Amino acid sequence: MKIAQLVPVEETVPPRKYGGTELVASNLTEELVKRGHDVTLFASGGSKTSATLLPIFDQPVRELAPNPEDAKLRETYKYMAVGKAINEIVRGDFDIIHNHIGWRVLPFAPLVNAPIVTTLHGPLSDGYMKMVYSTFKKSPYVTISNAQRKPMDDLNYAGTVYNGIEVDKFTYNDKPADYVAFLGRMSPEKGPKEAIMAAKAAGIKLIMAAKVDAVDQKYFDSEIKPLIDDQQIKFIGEVDHPGKVKLLKDAIALFALIQWEEPFGLFMTEAMACGTPVIATRRGSVPELVQDGVNGFIVENTPEAVVAALKNISKIKRSDCRKIAEDKFSVGAMVTGYEEVYRKLVSNSPKKDTPPKKSWLNFRWQ
Repeated sequence: MKIAQLVPVEETVPPRKYGGTELVASNLTEELVKRGHDVTLFASGGSKTSATLLPIFDQPVRELAPNPEDAKLRETYKYMAVGKAINEIVRGDFDIIHNHIGWRVLPFAPLVNAPIVTTLHGPLSDGYMKMVYSTFKKSPYVTISNAQRKPMDDLNYAGTVYNGIEVDKFTYNDKPADYVAFLGRMSPEKGPKEAIMAAKAAGIKLIMAAKVDAVDQKYFDSEIKPLIDDQQIKFIGEVDHPGKVKLLKDAIALFALIQWEEPFGLFMTEAMACGTPVIATRRGSVPELVQDGVNGFIVENTPEAVVAALKNISKIKRSDCRKIAEDKFSVGAMVTGYEEVYRKLVSNSPKKDTPPKKSWLNFRWQ
């Protein structure tokens, strides 16, 4: 199949550090190419891929708009990116367009001469999300967990496909050190304060690796930073892939004490790939990722419950954590799921006749 992958331009593909959607899109694209598909990747400049890369901008938006407080400029770049990508897509001869950007692409679907399937990478609970996706209710969607559908169960779902990781790039370790790990964004919904309180209650060392977005800086400064002593509670900032693997493989457990209905949790599957069990609160997709007592524990949102789980962590076989990552959350499993979705949509969607338009790829915005 001839496939267009339309990816956010905030980060490169793959991301240099934090960037879940960009990482998933990279894994998907590379495996599709390996399986013989003709893939074109619409992404930021600086991206690396074995597919045909059509860079929307010369640099990722994170570099074009380095001031994280300039939200309007970043939003402007997003709309410009959609316009440039759509203008090029209508000139192509694609079998299917895979949209990872979200709702901004949907108003332009009638202009495109191939089916557009949108993977919903974020939650559907916000009011404006419900409005916009209800407006485009008939467009096909893929969810990254079944739990993600709950706020809007009446959309045209083409399937659920779990995010996949390159399991072989995560080192399995059966002899961890003496600390627990936290990985993700330093935001209230990710539960960093809950992780610290649980570690203090258990008397165990906690190493935290996280990105601090501008919107979370005040929370970090007031709620988290005073609790970091660089001894029991250690913060190492945002890490690259080798740093992430080292953090996860040597941990006795990963704390995923999330405080929101997370639609997936790539960091949880990455820990499993290292053999590290996950201790998580029962929110969002957690029951689909964590098999209680097998690759981790699902706990109540209290330090006491986390302490009890830690006391039983040795009962979890780290080899089972790795096996589940290989079977359910590998790139191969993800790509097979998407191939099924693609075939179904292509067979049910005859192409429309759309005239080619002038390319914007070489246009320089003033």
